[in-house]
Amino acid sequence: MSVDRERILAEASDLLVTEGPHALTMRALARRLGVTAPALYRHFESRERIVVDLVGEAFDTFARYLYRALEGRTPAERFSLTGRNYLAYALEHPRYYELLHASHNLIGVEQLHPEAQQCACAVGQFIVDRVREAMDAGMLKPGDPESVARTIWAHSHGLITIYLRGLLRTDEAGFRRLFLESTWQLMEGIAEPAFAEAMRAEAAAAAADEAGAPPDGVGRPLPVEVGEAPR
Repeated sequence: MSVDRERILAEASDLLVTEGPHALTMRALARRLGVTAPALYRHFESRERIVVDLVGEAFDTFARYLYRALEGRTPAERFSLTGRNYLAYALEHPRYYELLHASHNLIGVEQLHPEAQQCACAVGQFIVDRVREAMDAGMLKPGDPESVARTIWAHSHGLITIYLRGLLRTDEAGFRRLFLESTWQLMEGIAEPAFAEAMRAEAAAAAADEAGAPPDGVGRPLPVEVGEAPR
């Protein structure tokens, strides 16, 4: 029986996240895949190579999700799409998401492969750039873009982590609504009033969608009318 690289990485990711680094061996992985260990060596020279490529694939996929935000026409759309795509990645690739936030010693490698390090830095810089762009457009209050980006990331990562660990009694649709509502509450503190209100309207529209009723006096569109000048 043959096995392709993508399936090997998918099973390795699941094994690593669910059972820990010591459980990920070539022999254990081969058993899960229903092949012999030598079949794996045709694709990967070692267990460490699997882990390094796995982390690189996780970062690469994450970057592709985030960069879709560049399709937005305005700073507001790009900012909003970044948050939505961040959430989409975490919910659609939960194993990859958990892997990205595991310490290097936890996943069994001393350091990231240089290509993965570069991708990780690019992802972080992308989020900082969206925050800086939002500040320049008058959407967010003036401040240090890196500090504000770190605050937004900590908020998003915290919510997603407790959801993925089953600590929130809600389904995915409910969590998406909770995530948007909580983000609006964060925006009240770091956003200029007009943008915070636009986020409130978006959260209310999403909640109304779940309930099957129109929102009470608020509109559906993304906050594209705030900060139109910078492109």
